[in-house]
Amino acid sequence: MEVLQTDSWREALELKAAHSDAVPIAGGTDLMVALNFDRVRPRVILDLTRIPELTDWGPQNGRLRVGAGVTYARLIAELGDRLPGLAIASRTVGSPQIRNRGTVGGNLGTSSPAGDALPPLFASDAEVELASTAGTRRIAVGEFVTGPKRNCLADDELIAAFHIAPADGPQQFAKVGTRNAMVIAVCSLALSIWPERRGVAACIGSAGPTPIRCSEAEQFIAGVLDEQELWCKRAPIPDAALARFGVLVEGAARPIDDARGTARYRHHALGVLSRRTLTWAWEAYRCA
Repeated sequence: MEVLQTDSWREALELKAAHSDAVPIAGGTDLMVALNFDRVRPRVILDLTRIPELTDWGPQNGRLRVGAGVTYARLIAELGDRLPGLAIASRTVGSPQIRNRGTVGGNLGTSSPAGDALPPLFASDAEVELASTAGTRRIAVGEFVTGPKRNCLADDELIAAFHIAPADGPQQFAKVGTRNAMVIAVCSLALSIWPERRGVAACIGSAGPTPIRCSEAEQFIAGVLDEQELWCKRAPIPDAALARFGVLVEGAARPIDDARGTARYRHHALGVLSRRTLTWAWEAYRCA
């Protein structure tokens, strides 16, 4: 196994172009597990840990550009007020040691439907910035992830960053597992309230081949909030509307039976999570 290492982003892209089978490593929290269990044995590994551009973040054209190498720990500490949903999800990722090494860029590259960072990115309509020696392109995260551990990353491309709108309202994330952290989610749900656009976004994790936006549920609850003038009144959401929202979220899921849980359980759990996260987020909006 050959390990390529550089502290230059340009050189990293040139190395990736010359070695299309090179597997990038930054935090290594997914790759090292696979190596330890002999599930993969890449011919070439491309070490990106010394590249400063990947660890930068900042505002860009009204959104935030977050480098692919920003760790979960830094995201919690430095971006928790701007990206609360992603920060909440990041707190559920592994142990402190894992959060100090793992990155959202790695979660994107792995493209697992159980990746905790992905539902908040979907619920915020994030874009993924991909780079090669030929230039850069940006693609919606919902188009980037194409299937279980599959994405549209070209052989000569690396993930440079993701672009995401700062929250303008409360956000929530919840997952079901055998414990709160250090566990792969049986199912999860990210929810964002967007007062400026008068909308609610919800995305399911670990209950389908990719994270799933709950479009019908989003349209339903946005209609309730508008028709009953709840945005202005800041009154509680009626129980019947919460129940219907939960049913629609359940219906959007496409789970399977596996070692972590049954499809039936995942459907039920998502109904509960959807009602809880919407209630928590809406109460935070009412009290703001």
